Amino acid sequence: MGQYQVNSSNSRNFDLTKDNIHLGELSYPKWYTFNAEIILADLSRYQLVPQGRWDATIQLKQDHKTLMDFKMGWKGIILSNITDGNRDEYLLTLKSLLSSKYVLMDANGKELLGIELELKWNQSHFDYHILTVDEFDNFYHPELFLLTTIHAVNYYLTVVIGS
Repeated sequence: MGQYQVNSSNSRNFDLTKDNIHLGELSYPKWYTFNAEIILADLSRYQLVPQGRWDATIQLKQDHKTLMDFKMGWKGIILSNITDGNRDEYLLTLKSLLSSKYVLMDANGKELLGIELELKWNQSHFDYHILTVDEFDNFYHPELFLLTTIHAVNYYLTVVIGS
């Protein structure tokens, strides 16, 4: 089981760590935008770019190649991981209506990770605690997947809850 932490120094910059080791960061160029950049510890860069009417789909790109995308669905956010021409879909949803915990499930309904939000009241932003199942660490670039998932949670908070 993997334990990750995402800390935010403000509402625009998010730092992903595991065992106090920096794995990457998610940065927004300005407040209230769906555009973002992910920079991993190896300094590889990825862009999160809104697409379609009302920015309904967000694509993760490196150069001009789409690696992942996500969009709002009836049950939550549907994340699609695109590797080697295959598209694997996952569902990111709230654990319960009044919860601050999100879960990511595969197509069979198996929980792959849980994300617990911790609101920093005095600073008006969230930190995130993430627990993953062992097989999650075998994903292609799990840290990239996690930071994209954090962007999806931020998207959900903005669109559905309006925070």
